[in-house]
Amino acid sequence: MEVRAVAKYVRISPRKIRLVMDQVRGKRVEEALNMLSFAPQKGARVLKKLIDSAVANAEQNSGLDVDTLFIKRIYADEGPTLKRFRPRALGRATRIRKRTSHLTVILDEKS
Repeated sequence: MEVRAVAKYVRISPRKIRLVMDQVRGKRVEEALNMLSFAPQKGARVLKKLIDSAVANAEQNSGLDVDTLFIKRIYADEGPTLKRFRPRALGRATRIRKRTSHLTVILDEKS
């Protein structure tokens, strides 16, 4: 039985968070949380919180055993981009794109 958790409009670019996701994809939940708690990236804190939420969903809603859970799928989709402008030389302006992400993690039981 699959359990999912979603975090939307997270203020980190999908490209940066996918680098952290690749490290924990397919791992047991306990091992993934341990790795993320020591990772220096900003995305590690966000993913740790998301996986904790998925574990809580599994425990509360589905009654699954937390020790048997592993990360079946984890992915980041692109959210809306906030557009800002920075002044440049000779009265010009450059667009700054502040990207957001929609994160999804799906946990399943190891049989």
